[in-house]
Amino acid sequence: MAKQCGWTISEWLQAYQNGLVPQDALKQLLAELSADDPVFIHIVTPAELASQLAYLEALPEAKQLPLYGVPCVVKDNIDVAGLPTTAACPAFSYIAAQDAHCVALLRAAGAIVLAKTNLDQFATGLVGTRSPYGAVPNSFNPAYISGGSSSGSSVSVARGLVPFSLGTDTAGSGRVPAGFNNLVGLKPTRGRFSTRGVVPACRSLDCISIFALSIDDAETVAGVMESFDASDGYSRVAPPSAKLIGAKPRLGIPASLPWFGDSQAEAAWQASLAQVRELGAELLELDFTPMQQLAELLYGGPWVAERYAAIADFMDANGEQMNPVVRGILANAKKFDATDTYRAEYRRADLAREIQTLVGSVDALLVPTAPRMPTTAQVEQDPVTVNSQLGTWTNFVNLADCSALALPAGFRSDGLPFGITLIGAAWQDSALAEFGRHWQVFAPWKAGATDRTLPAPVDTKAAPAGHVRLAVVGAHLSGMPLNTQLTERHARFVESTFSADNYRLYALPNTTPPKPGLIRSAEGAAIAVELWDVPVELFGSFVALVPAPLGIGTLTLQDGREVKGFICEGAAVEGATDITHLGGWRAYIASRAE
Repeated sequence: MAKQCGWTISEWLQAYQNGLVPQDALKQLLAELSADDPVFIHIVTPAELASQLAYLEALPEAKQLPLYGVPCVVKDNIDVAGLPTTAACPAFSYIAAQDAHCVALLRAAGAIVLAKTNLDQFATGLVGTRSPYGAVPNSFNPAYISGGSSSGSSVSVARGLVPFSLGTDTAGSGRVPAGFNNLVGLKPTRGRFSTRGVVPACRSLDCISIFALSIDDAETVAGVMESFDASDGYSRVAPPSAKLIGAKPRLGIPASLPWFGDSQAEAAWQASLAQVRELGAELLELDFTPMQQLAELLYGGPWVAERYAAIADFMDANGEQMNPVVRGILANAKKFDATDTYRAEYRRADLAREIQTLVGSVDALLVPTAPRMPTTAQVEQDPVTVNSQLGTWTNFVNLADCSALALPAGFRSDGLPFGITLIGAAWQDSALAEFGRHWQVFAPWKAGATDRTLPAPVDTKAAPAGHVRLAVVGAHLSGMPLNTQLTERHARFVESTFSADNYRLYALPNTTPPKPGLIRSAEGAAIAVELWDVPVELFGSFVALVPAPLGIGTLTLQDGREVKGFICEGAAVEGATDITHLGGWRAYIASRAE
């Protein structure tokens, strides 16, 4: 195994700074991937790797990119240009003409795709066994399932082959495999990441998810992929403010939990609750009946027809070439008509409102990622029932428009990993991640199924020694035209957050590239910002690039912290367009593109 086994993103980047060459490291890593491994459906060829490396080195300031030369793998229902997309169905296979939007963003940030990974066919399943390319075994014990449908993506990270991977999540596919393989599983708010270029499962519910070894790695990848995509009808722009989780969070837990005979999972849950209390959290038992009722709608209601709609023509012509369990599930679509669909949607809306009210009564919900951990043999004996049980605490989340973060939570007495999941309202992603950092410090875990100790999470509350924390609000945001002025100075992205609610934002006239002006005002609002840590010795050269009427001053954040940030001369906003109501510069740019 390559010496890079179990490296995090930061460790890959540090190695490159110390002289490691991407061509050498990635060729060695590629040579160790086997086509016989059920984790993979397609491994890139040496020529395909060389093409990606040439693209990487041609990027401006390539070595300063946040994912420079970092290897990853992608679930095989997500397009990667020039590679086959099969959705784990050989008869469905096609060569992708272009990258999925998120893959394009990752490659532009320096990432290298090494393989397309196995999955439950057409992303239908939470088990990781419904694939003609083979069942993907658990990374700790091959007698147990890996979880699905993002089976190959999770196990490739858990085994330390790559530091992160992309999965998808409609009913829990980005969370259950994380819990079963000792990983972080980031399930974003729907629309935070574009799903353009993804073979749909339920397009109205689908999310691209992230598997990573650590919170920092998951957040780094999320920061690259978060982008409004005007070509994706389900893409959304984050609102101007989001609730924060305090130092003593109030977490809602289910008042009663089914364990389906898995006493070791129950014991691990109780141990996790004890640790969460030690961390300072208050646990409140809530009635999760609305969640359970909504979860039942996903496969017991007409949303199965949405899965069928995604591949109807293919299935009608090639149904015999599909996995029989998947085919049987999708065949249930014919039981529902348009009237059933509207009735179910009304029921979904009512239940979602109840759930959102419950979520709003606490800082977040806390649930077991899965209520049991079955063996492959148990799944084979009763594939539909076991799969349904695994979705107990995941199926309702996208239907209710919630965000979620799966976290490692120690091990059961049989040596298998156990996971917990935080669930928040839409756009609570950053708040969940901040709790995840505290959890990682308090209850640290190893790097997946390796024995490697993870680096401590970055403290997002204060800049590290030798750095200045800077809030950017406009053209210096990640992905914007002037962001390279930060990356070429080795600045590190920290988090997306908001200013205090006493600022107004203006689009300044006659600026190239377009820039905003931020003004403190008694009649203001919270404005979306990004925080970056800039090395002190390079901060002066950055400030020298800031043109009048802009300048660098002190900015107050939503949580009361004060950091350096962009400010604007008051006279400059005369004749400027007040865009405060949009909540941030990204939303303004997106509104111009529509």
